[in-house]
Amino acid sequence: MKVYTKTGDKGTTALFGGTRVPKHHIRIESYGTVDELNSHIGLIRDQDINPLYQKVLIEIQDRLFTVGAILATPPEKEILKNGEKRLQNLGINESDITFLENEIDTMENALPPMTHFVLPGGHTTVSYCHIARCVCRRAERLSTHLNELEPIEELVLMYLNRLSDYLFVLARKLSHDLKADEVQWIPRK
Repeated sequence: MKVYTKTGDKGTTALFGGTRVPKHHIRIESYGTVDELNSHIGLIRDQDINPLYQKVLIEIQDRLFTVGAILATPPEKEILKNGEKRLQNLGINESDITFLENEIDTMENALPPMTHFVLPGGHTTVSYCHIARCVCRRAERLSTHLNELEPIEELVLMYLNRLSDYLFVLARKLSHDLKADEVQWIPRK
């Protein structure tokens, strides 16, 4: 299979099922941003961090490919379940969200309580986490916009929301592990 197909040379691309849409379509923006997020997570995984975090990040990257596939599937690909139409879920489930919540709880139990917002930075690896968190929030915003126009699987929205929380706590945990300064944001008076 060749990498280039020439079918997108006029500014359109195909969704799963063959429907063609403009490359700036909100659905493409949504799963394109998830793809961008996946690349940022790969950058975090490539850092000299605890192998446990690397293992979790690989799991997250796998789930993000599934999220991308769900977002690339138009609503006309609905399936019947118990006589009702519902959106096709290609593999995100509540246990994926619980997994992130458990990882968040484990990391938070090893951290001092957060009393202020923190400024992103302190160490390159921590900064990569904050960048990924921001990209995740953008993916979530785009996906919620898409959901208003064309319903998507609710678990996708939940997963992206929880993942941004995970990335924030991972940044804090890495700051702690790397003994990096965690600079609190204290508003001017």
